[in-house]
Amino acid sequence: MTPEELAGCRDRLEEFAAEVFAPLVRSDQRAKGGLYLRGLLLDGRRKSMQPMARRLGVDHQRLQQFVTSSTWLAAVVQRRLARRAVAAVCPEVWVVDDTAFPKDGDHSPAVAVQYCGTLGKKANCQVAVSVHAATDAASCPLAWRLFVPACWDGPAAAERRRRCRIPPMVRHRPKWQLALDMLDDLAGTGLRPPVVTADAAYGSNAAFRTGLEERHLAYVLQVKGELTAYAADAQPVTPPYGGRRPRPLSRYRTRPLSLRGHVLTAGRRQAVTITWRHGSKDRMRSRFVLLRVRPAGRRPRPAADGTLSLRWLIAQWPPDADEPVRYWLSNLPADLPPSVLVRLAKTRWRIEHDYRELKTALGTVSRITCEARWRGLRG
Repeated sequence: MTPEELAGCRDRLEEFAAEVFAPLVRSDQRAKGGLYLRGLLLDGRRKSMQPMARRLGVDHQRLQQFVTSSTWLAAVVQRRLARRAVAAVCPEVWVVDDTAFPKDGDHSPAVAVQYCGTLGKKANCQVAVSVHAATDAASCPLAWRLFVPACWDGPAAAERRRRCRIPPMVRHRPKWQLALDMLDDLAGTGLRPPVVTADAAYGSNAAFRTGLEERHLAYVLQVKGELTAYAADAQPVTPPYGGRRPRPLSRYRTRPLSLRGHVLTAGRRQAVTITWRHGSKDRMRSRFVLLRVRPAGRRPRPAADGTLSLRWLIAQWPPDADEPVRYWLSNLPADLPPSVLVRLAKTRWRIEHDYRELKTALGTVSRITCEARWRGLRG
């Protein structure tokens, strides 16, 4: 925004800042919070402290102190933002995702050589896991956590942890577990997702899917075609009981087939054309095969009679492709129209778009993601 545009919405911005920063006890912290917010909104590629301060016409130490050393509970502010975001966006889905922030040195919290999606390769970076409220038209992050690599645990990392003021209780946790933690935190404030979506890095993880089901959450998750499942009509078999040993459990006696194998067996004749949204140039549509399967693999949760639950298998199979190019699993109801399933599965595109906007028009959010997390834990 230009200074003129910012001045035009100053009253609304001050009202917003007063609400979200109301939990901050000190008036100077609330004032600096509003100042920092204005700095983020002003035009300018660099959103670090000194360039923002120059555009605001203030000493950069005012912003630096607010972000790096002022003790206030970021989690309380985050909850207020989440409630406002859900009310404004009216989300169809909540999207679990992560993004990376390339770094040159090793002084930032939890920085390490790891896969950096921003660069498309392994690089020195920080990674943040986030949960977003989303529709095709808009999205907003509801919660975010800094991923702490395993190399930041243990005695060898003690000095780096002390320098970054990382609390002792903050340790390495898998990204999927951070996502479940955030969903639990949001549930504690009365916010629950209509449907959870995520890419294959999360969806292919059986523990993540089980965690969602244990929380009675609906999901449409992208998965890898190598995951295995039984056909919908497969039935477990109970071996004869001899009377001496414990009664044997019912189990499937055939080997499960990969999701890719199920779709190829069904063949192209099962594919239907579905349009999921209107893009900037034309309708977004493709061919999809939708099947009912019983996921197997690791940690299946059979019923008492040994039966595995039925789930939707959604496979995108474009007309010009030799085989499907993407797969999703969903626990949504069996009578849901295929067009709705596909539209929900595809809503994740919005997060990729909005992350680019956050890192360009609004500036990199890594300082908020990292510093606010530690400040919330310390404060």
